[in-house]
Amino acid sequence: MRVALTSMAEAEVAAAIDWYEAEAPRIGIGFMDEFDALLRRVGNNPAEFPRLRGDVRRAGLPRFPYGLLFRTRHDVVEVFACFHVSRDPRSWQTRL
Repeated sequence: MRVALTSMAEAEVAAAIDWYEAEAPRIGIGFMDEFDALLRRVGNNPAEFPRLRGDVRRAGLPRFPYGLLFRTRHDVVEVFACFHVSRDPRSWQTRL
């Protein structure tokens, strides 16, 4: 399936990469590589990931405390959040 990120999700990914790069060189690139690998998994088999509510699913990055929230619409996987797991979940629930 095709995977599409909302502008909010893209901004969150960019902010996470910037933050990790500022902390230590190459960590941001590691985040980006792991994020890209997870997007491929989500696109190949979105049903592999657990449902949170309704049609919303969550996929976690293995080495980083971030999760992707997405839903499938026809033949597109829409990623609408890339959030740090310590954030208040209400911050993404308003996007539904």
